[in-house]
Amino acid sequence: MLAAWAAGIAAGTALVARWAIVGPGFTWLGMSVAVLFGVPAALAGGGSMAWIACGAALLGGVMARSRGVASTAALMAALAFVVAGSGEGDPVLVIAATVVLGGVTSEMLLGHWYLVDPRLPRSALRSLCLIGLAGSVLDVVVVLASGALPWGSADAIIGMGWVVLALSGILLMGAVWLALRERGYPAVMAATGLSYLAVLTTIGAVVLGRVLVTGETLG
Repeated sequence: MLAAWAAGIAAGTALVARWAIVGPGFTWLGMSVAVLFGVPAALAGGGSMAWIACGAALLGGVMARSRGVASTAALMAALAFVVAGSGEGDPVLVIAATVVLGGVTSEMLLGHWYLVDPRLPRSALRSLCLIGLAGSVLDVVVVLASGALPWGSADAIIGMGWVVLALSGILLMGAVWLALRERGYPAVMAATGLSYLAVLTTIGAVVLGRVLVTGETLG
């Protein structure tokens, strides 16, 4: 989970750096968060590939003022984190988690730059929102295809919780998209606030979905 989340944030940071719409501050933030999640992932069994990913993320942060190098390093970190996460689970589940967590979290992080400078183009936020929304739907499909259904009576609460959180995440990202279509500064404020909630529900949905697939318990 941590490796997938770090991969998603690194990939989102690579996109924003490539778009060149904000300064190096976003790259510093994104790479720092990726390392923050990546180090525990490495310590928890991610192996050498997770450490390589952390190194690439650090390089991306150090070279943040060079957009080409930073975006390439961030993309390399994302790929390495996916490989590291796949060593502990199904690669398809890791990729799905990377897409949804990366899109939703990156949209929330970038939204803060728009709160400081509302003149920035909204196209980047809309793109990240679409990635998060598509990732939310993709994750539901992947979890179902991986054997989340049917669940036994002992998993009923977990299953219902997953359904609620997954649907909430999709609805919240849809609301973010609608908010971004509105004009004016309050619309970006609303979208950023909604994305906070989407991050929380998405994390819960991703975790519970994997619990259902693996058959493990939370107790």
